[in-house]
Amino acid sequence: MGERITLTTAAGKPFAAWRAAPGDARRGGLVVLHAIWGVTPHIRDFCDGLADQGYDVIAPSLLDGEDAFPELNTNFPILDDRLALGLAAGWGDACLDIVQAAIDALEPPVYLLGFCFGGSTAWHAAARCDGLAAVACFYGGHIVNHVAETPRCPTVLHFGRKDETIPPAAVAAIEAAHPDLPSWHYDAGHAFVAPSNYHEDSARLAMLRTLQHFHRSGGGRGEV
Repeated sequence: MGERITLTTAAGKPFAAWRAAPGDARRGGLVVLHAIWGVTPHIRDFCDGLADQGYDVIAPSLLDGEDAFPELNTNFPILDDRLALGLAAGWGDACLDIVQAAIDALEPPVYLLGFCFGGSTAWHAAARCDGLAAVACFYGGHIVNHVAETPRCPTVLHFGRKDETIPPAAVAAIEAAHPDLPSWHYDAGHAFVAPSNYHEDSARLAMLRTLQHFHRSGGGRGEV
């Protein structure tokens, strides 16, 4: 089981995070970036499961600072309020100090994955954060607005064909701007790894591809 910890950005800003340490041989460090809802019980369980597979996992609270974590089972936050937080954070652009602090708290190699809001943040991190061996972006709806950025480490993209929040034209624009990046499409909607819209086959295949991507990257860095 993981635990709540407090980390601090380079500028001295504290924030909460969930840390799940591996119980056996360590495969590497892994930063998990949450969707708009925050470091939810699902994200914590997800991190604990990856720790069981040998990853040293940190899920930083990108939007809530030290006031984490929302308990969705008893107090579901209002979506409009969460979206306002995401907008204020530039859909991840303003969270990179937090992401970098989480990366720096782990021994290399360090990998990173993100979902939805976190998927867009993962795109920013791949382009601008230091110390990453590989990145996976899951259904990042705002990547299309930042296609001019180029990942500095091996990066893969995951999209749902039935995702009504990310138009096919947006996915096509991302792929046209970055034809060398692996981009996987699944017969599922948005948030297909999350409990709200879970699609078992797609979630399992996407995670298998992601972990294989991390394994192949082997801690090396370079242009994709």
